[in-house]
Amino acid sequence: MVHKLKRYWFLFQELVKRDFTKKYKRTILGMAWSILSPLINLLVMWLVFSNLFGNNVDHYAIYLFAGQLVFSYFSDATNLGMNSLVANAGIFTKVNVPKYLFLFSQNVSSLINFGLTLLIFFGFVAFDGIPFTWKLLCLLFPVACLIVFNLGLGLILSALFVFFRDMQYLWGIMTQLLMWLSAVFYTIDSYTYTVQCMFLLNPIYLYIRYFRKIVIEGTIPTVQFHILAMAYALIVFGVGAYMYRKYNHEFLYYV
Repeated sequence: MVHKLKRYWFLFQELVKRDFTKKYKRTILGMAWSILSPLINLLVMWLVFSNLFGNNVDHYAIYLFAGQLVFSYFSDATNLGMNSLVANAGIFTKVNVPKYLFLFSQNVSSLINFGLTLLIFFGFVAFDGIPFTWKLLCLLFPVACLIVFNLGLGLILSALFVFFRDMQYLWGIMTQLLMWLSAVFYTIDSYTYTVQCMFLLNPIYLYIRYFRKIVIEGTIPTVQFHILAMAYALIVFGVGAYMYRKYNHEFLYYV
């Protein structure tokens, strides 16, 4: 995979440019929407939930922003990735190129948006009076895990979407369910210890929790926490790579 990526590096760069510019084509504000959209969502959620949960959570705006930041990146990357094969069928049915390039380019576009929003997030952190320490460097770990996890899930979803077009509706429902189960705007402190552990079965909650522990609590998660975060990413990516390898030639007959 790495060898092919080097071989088709120019094509990959052009796909990234195309996907990123296409997203904001014919919009007045253009790339500014990548910052305005999450900020507007954050404002709405803060207005709705601050009176319900804000009094019980320190730095609630940052708590909410961290959850929304991670979940928005996950949602954007997987939804764009799911359609990457079908949307580019006109290219790979005529030219023999690695099909995962289209998925990877979509993920880079989502990653750029995530990076821009992350800068705004740090601005909010500074404004809220949370000190910046060396522990913030530890955020590289959950970001790396999230990138691999999103790529793996994108591989799975894009392959399934080729064969089952119902996936776009099923994944829309699943994404909403995951948002409610990821404690984006509420805390799980009132639940029993067993239930709190069950939340860790949700990879997105795990990555959100990592962000909050580093930024708000100023603590580094346990070794077991790191192993679980890495395991989710590697397992999902492994399954996605296997599906692409197995069904690679069948994609042509269904798109």
